[in-house]
Amino acid sequence: MNTEALLSDLRRQLHDGGLRGCLLVRDLHTGDELGIEPDIPLPSASLVKVPLALATVERIRRGELDGATTLDVQPGRINTPGPTGLSRFRHPARIAIDDLLYLSTCVSDGTAADTLFDLTPTAQVAGILHEFDLRGITVRHTVHELSDTPAERLDAAEAHLAHALAIDAGTSGRGHRVPQLDTTRASTGSARAWVELLQALWTPSKIHPTVAERVRGLMAHNLLRHRLAPDFSSDATTWSSKTGTLLNLRHEIGVVEHSDGQAFAIAVLTESLVPADTQPGAEALMAHVARALRDHLRHL
Repeated sequence: MNTEALLSDLRRQLHDGGLRGCLLVRDLHTGDELGIEPDIPLPSASLVKVPLALATVERIRRGELDGATTLDVQPGRINTPGPTGLSRFRHPARIAIDDLLYLSTCVSDGTAADTLFDLTPTAQVAGILHEFDLRGITVRHTVHELSDTPAERLDAAEAHLAHALAIDAGTSGRGHRVPQLDTTRASTGSARAWVELLQALWTPSKIHPTVAERVRGLMAHNLLRHRLAPDFSSDATTWSSKTGTLLNLRHEIGVVEHSDGQAFAIAVLTESLVPADTQPGAEALMAHVARALRDHLRHL
């Protein structure tokens, strides 16, 4: 199948599966790339924890922070909901900055992320990205602000109502009645912008090599592996990634490294048109489309 026919078929599959998709796959060695709507910015959700990790590790390298410094985190002090990590703790915890990095990036712990945002506010994270010439990603709010959506105010049985609002309350200019989905107010990035970040981490020039290596290591130990990992993990590959989920948004960015030396950066950003919280079919479709792009690019 030629490239145009493949892209047309994959767009149809996304549409039939109830997804709007923005994807980009890039060969990190040759720069060749293939994508679908890669320049449309979407709210980042938890993908923002990768720039946060980068900024924190860079500040540790500069001596502005010490990774061994311990911080007291009180239950409920940072009111960030989430299914894992510190948001589920019942008692105070004393945790080192290095370990907060692990929780924030690998477990997608929102409370750990907001504790790190206390140390490096959103504007400073954005400034460090700009220092590295990574200007396509905005960082505008904490994870607590990100998580304060209609879904948190409704019973689980009414979750579909929050998803219906997310689907129907947007504007043609990508504004939205839900602030976290409004690209003029939310933290955002396009598939291309996220691939640029991955390129900068895997083939560092402006980012210090030890900083890039640390962030790559965190992404390699990401525990949330239900989305793209099934199509990119094997005995002959390494899959390093970060997911992002918010209402009808399902994202994942990552790099697949093959034992033969090939490496591909992959960014998959999607909006579901189906008002449901649990959609395993959408997760599988995201992975299928991303792998089809990677396979086609690999054999060009």
